[in-house]
Amino acid sequence: MSRSSSGGLPATKRRLIPHLTPWTILLLGIALIVALPILSIMAHIVMPTEGVWQHLASTVLPRYLANTLFLVITVGIGTLVIGTGTAWLVVMCRFPGRRLFEWALLLPLAVPTYVIAYAYTDFLQFSGPLQSGLRELFGWSHGDYWFPAIRSLGGAATLITLVLYPYVYLLARASFMEQSVCMLDVGRSLGRGPWRLFGSVAIPLARPALIGGVSLVLMETLNEFGAVQYFGVDTFTTGIYRTWFGLGEQVAAAQLAACLLAFVIALVLLERWSRGKRRYFHTSSRYQQLPEFRLGGWRAVGAFLACLLPILGGFLIPSGILTQLAIEQGDALFGTRFVGYARNSLVLATVASLVAVALAVVLSYGVRLNDTRLTSTAARISAMGYAIPGSVVAVGILIPFAWLDNAINTWLLEHRGEVIGLIFSGSAFILIYAYVVRFLAVSFNAVEASLGKVTPSMDAAARTLGQTATGTLRRVHTPIMRGSLLAACILVFVDVMKELPATIILRPFNFDTLAVRAHSLAADERLAEASTASLAIVAVGIIPVILLSLAMRRSRPGSGK
Repeated sequence: MSRSSSGGLPATKRRLIPHLTPWTILLLGIALIVALPILSIMAHIVMPTEGVWQHLASTVLPRYLANTLFLVITVGIGTLVIGTGTAWLVVMCRFPGRRLFEWALLLPLAVPTYVIAYAYTDFLQFSGPLQSGLRELFGWSHGDYWFPAIRSLGGAATLITLVLYPYVYLLARASFMEQSVCMLDVGRSLGRGPWRLFGSVAIPLARPALIGGVSLVLMETLNEFGAVQYFGVDTFTTGIYRTWFGLGEQVAAAQLAACLLAFVIALVLLERWSRGKRRYFHTSSRYQQLPEFRLGGWRAVGAFLACLLPILGGFLIPSGILTQLAIEQGDALFGTRFVGYARNSLVLATVASLVAVALAVVLSYGVRLNDTRLTSTAARISAMGYAIPGSVVAVGILIPFAWLDNAINTWLLEHRGEVIGLIFSGSAFILIYAYVVRFLAVSFNAVEASLGKVTPSMDAAARTLGQTATGTLRRVHTPIMRGSLLAACILVFVDVMKELPATIILRPFNFDTLAVRAHSLAADERLAEASTASLAIVAVGIIPVILLSLAMRRSRPGSGK
């Protein structure tokens, strides 16, 4: 249930300098490599800005701050409510359509935020089919009626919530599925119904996963660019892009990015302070079939609608709009070239997701084995790439790797009279590296939350039976964490499929992805043509989302399925 501890295995005082075990050395090495672009960007903070920062602070910075805070608060609350509530319904309740909703609630993950913004704008704007139909039906003209503006701060918050709630849903569902039956049985024996059991037992146990999901949502909201730029909403992210690429002020842009980092760090520290020294562990091995609450009548209808509405708004309606546009016009180049776009996207997403999850396991387990201030700080810093816009990360990567490529070619030219080209900055390697830097936090939060729920007594028992640290991870922790590992793979895979800014900057020549194709057309207001590539992104992302969701359901220990 709950117990006090300072983290790690034995409840000892946290040290500053770790023991240099192989796991610790590996952790510190990974953290240094992953944090290299972040350190490259942060080095700009101490550089003078020649009054640019002061100008931003006196003019646009208050607006950036107000809009960003509004988005963070509204999207955070909205995704927490939708994601946690629907996860509990599909895991613990029985009602019509539950098995369908288990995987269908993940579908909005496959839709890029900028694509859903374009789709809803086309549908809801004054000249769109909805308002045109209303005017024709009721004989209205301009000024005779009020209609909410989709291209607004509230519209951006609503659409971002519809796209990002699966982050919370996926981790909450994995956490609820991993919970031990005995704890739920105790609550039921005390006469608690499904909602009291949900609030007093399941939520405290799932708190690390929920906080991890909301943290991902908040960082993704802070980094959102396509939708807010299209809607004309000024945030820190649009300010960073405008300052870096529009004004050419890299130092001021890096300082704005540092504000984002400070914001995320403050959120993490606030949550850890509120948690105090409490830790939540599973203390039983009774992983049997979870109890299910049968819902009937209006309760079943309410559960059905609660699960249907997010899917309707976040996937079905925008997909229908894009499908209609693709059928009516579509991309004239659709054909064999799209096979190459899809292959590039799939390969990049698969490799990046596997690498990110593997590194997240090493970082989380390394901190668990040797929890010191140094190892914990190193792991946190390496997962901060998610708080920096993709194009800024790309620039931070280009600086050291372009220098390395030039140094290698200069040496070869001097000693062998030949050059071999851009080994790192001109290959797909740099894209994979950028994705891992950018999305390591996605897998790290999921793995850390799942690993943190495994009681340290299991480690002690395994070591007593002769298992090494690696053997304990492979034989004890990995089977317990399978659901969360799959969840982390899903999140990273879909994020890479949709990633745009870093891909545009770092992709090799003649190496385009579906996201690059869709955005290049939509940026030119060629939405009908962009709909083809947008639907291809959705189609490519749907299949692994469904398969991994079903695998998650079978991965629960003791499920027998």
